[in-house]
Amino acid sequence: MRDPDADPARDRARLRAAAMMAGMGIAHFLVPGPFRRIVPRWFPWRREAVMVSGVAEIASGALLAIPRTRRAGGWLMLLTVLAVYPANVQMAIDASRGRSQVRVPVWLTWLRLPLQLPMLARAWSFTR
Repeated sequence: MRDPDADPARDRARLRAAAMMAGMGIAHFLVPGPFRRIVPRWFPWRREAVMVSGVAEIASGALLAIPRTRRAGGWLMLLTVLAVYPANVQMAIDASRGRSQVRVPVWLTWLRLPLQLPMLARAWSFTR
């Protein structure tokens, strides 16, 4: 029997977010170099940070993919996006100073920062 509260559009958004998070998490293990290079220099455990954030992204994707665990997945997605935000800022700063070790246009590194807000809002919506 179909859940009367189910929203097909929200389910599609949840599954897209699950795929995005899991895919990015897997990328942390397949090609860790670019992720390691954007970890802020003041952070001492770059390799470990990349692995932990990769695991968190894979886990949030898995949790989001299952309707019963979507709330936990939403919380983990929200916390993960917040936790990796300093790396996104570092990436933009490095690109602006011509020190970027990742091949991304400078404008895109700065555009990426405010685009984290819709991701946070979407993650928050999955917790409800």
